[in-house]
Formats: sequence, C-alpha cells, structure tokens
Amino acid sequence: MDDATGETCKWRGWREATQAALYGPDGFYLKPEGPAGHFRTSVHASPLFAAAVARLLLTAAEGADLDEVALVDIGAGRGELLTGVLAVLPSGFPVRAYAVERAARPAGLDPRIEWAAEPPAGVSGLLFANEWLDNVPVDVAEVDPDGVARYVLVRPDGTERLGSPVGGADADWLARWWPLTEPGTRAEIGRPRDEAWSAAVGTLEAGLAVAADYAHVRDARPLFGTLTGFRAGREVPPVPDGSCDITSHVALDACALPGAELLPQRDALARLGITGGRPPLSLATSDPAAYVRALASAGEAAELRARGGLGDFGWLVQRVGGPAQSSSPSGD
Repeated sequence: MDDATGETCKWRGWREATQAALYGPDGFYLKPEGPAGHFRTSVHASPLFAAAVARLLLTAAEGADLDEVALVDIGAGRGELLTGVLAVLPSGFPVRAYAVERAARPAGLDPRIEWAAEPPAGVSGLLFANEWLDNVPVDVAEVDPDGVARYVLVRPDGTERLGSPVGGADADWLARWWPLTEPGTRAEIGRPRDEAWSAAVGTLEAGLAVAADYAHVRDARPLFGTLTGFRAGREVPPVPDGSCDITSHVALDACALPGAELLPQRDALARLGITGGRPPLSLATSDPAAYVRALASAGEAAELRARGGLGDFGWLVQRVGGPAQSSSPSGD
C-alpha cells in the first residue's frame, strides 16, 4: 500500500515496531526454521556449552534438599540447549526441563521438555537465558541538533525520523545508565530489559539465574547504539518487516539486581572447566583417535572463549534464595 494511511507509511517507535516484526503473526521468531536458520549462538557452536550449563545446574542444586530441580531455558529456540543438557546430566538426576518460547513446540522434541510461553513460577534450580534479552524490544533515542534526546521512529521499510522528546521513566533510565549529550549520538533504552530480567528472576524460589548476551557497561557504551539485523547468517540493516532478526547489545549492568556478578563468557566458562587447552602431544602417539577428539574439543572451547567473539559475551549471574554464598558459576 502506498497511500498515506497504508501500513508501509506507518511511523512508530522501535520497541513497537520490533515487537510486531519479531513476535507478530508473521514474526521472524515464529518462522519454521527458528533462530538456528539465521545465526549461530554458543549453543550451536559446540556441545561443550550445554555441558557447561549442565555443570551450572548441578552447582545450583548443591546443598539443596529438592525432590526435583528445575532447568528453565528462556528464549529456548527449538530446544537445542535443553536437549544437549539432558544428554550429559548424570543418570537419574531429578531434573524438570522447561523451554520458554513463543514459537510452537517443534516436532520430535524430547518429551521430558515442557514447552511454555512463560517461565514457571516458584521453582528451584537454574534459570538460563542465552541471547534472550537482546531480543526484548526496546525504543531507540537520538540527540537532535538542539541537544534534546528524542525517540527514533521507524517505518516497516526501515526509514527513520525523530519523534517526541524522551520523557518519564525512559528519560530517567537514560540519565542513569546511558547519558546522551552530543547531537547524533544514539542509545537503546534498556528499561524493558531490566524489567523482563527482574520478572524472570522473580519466578525462581531458589537457585541461580544467568543471562548470557552481547553486552556493554556504562563506562563503555557505544556512541551510536548497536541496533542491527541478521538474516541467513549475515548482518543486515534492521528492517522491521519480519524478514530479519532485530537485535541490540544489552546494558547488562543496568539489568543486574543486588548481589549479581557480571563477567565475560570466557571467564565464566573457564570456571566451569571449559578452558580450550590443547591436549598433550604424547597423546597423539599413545592414542591418536583420542588426540584428534581432544584437539577438536579444544578448538570448540577456543571459539566459545574467543576475544572479539563469543568469549566477549557478558554473563549476568544472580543467586536467588538459599544460604548466602558466592554467585559465581562454579559456586567457588
């Protein structure tokens, strides 16, 4: 439609536009191929990631007298992480797995995995959110030539213009977490992500809650924001028409609740035994097949921990309830 009232001419904030593009009736995340059809996360990079999450679940259950330990995966895609974790947990471990996802349950998924649109309330164990918060829709602000931060409006074809001044709780969030002063600078207003994470953590009775995501902190915010798109393995302009993923890095420090720990993925995985160390050359002589397997595993670990790549992801780790102890992934 090309008339002034047509859908292609509709201006709206990035939060509303992203919500429709990702989760509307024909939204990107409801397509049959799922996220794995368009981009590769740590879950898809190596089964070592699922093994690390399994160890984290065991850590969350340590010292707890529970008949059942919950494993809640928020933004579960098509259940790949839960499938991997269930495959490596000790036999008989009393886990109850929940996949939290808006898309329909995929055919053939392990029947032990419960599928839901919202996380279960009042459970104890591990709540894990890998690359979930970056897809919680947010508004975008830009400073105009007069130094006023304004909402950025967008049409379904990706065309932008500035709208009304940012006010209220959004303005308060910017002032505290992402101050904007210079004309042309931009920010993603992360308040909805803070609220989403707080609500997710609030569903846990006891245990650990972990968010792993593209991230930045207050002292190193990008000048022009990070809003972008992905389609078929390539970064593309963020066009909110349902044809691509729309994502932006997360201000994880703003999401953090009291007592949380924020650390790079490379450090979190090292605590969980994923180090990327090469096997000894002597193994190549004594057991060549084992050496090849160990070498491949080391390569996968190195990718998960790589600087400039997946290793730069932030892990926000929050202990909920139970006795006072460290919130580190290893429980050290």
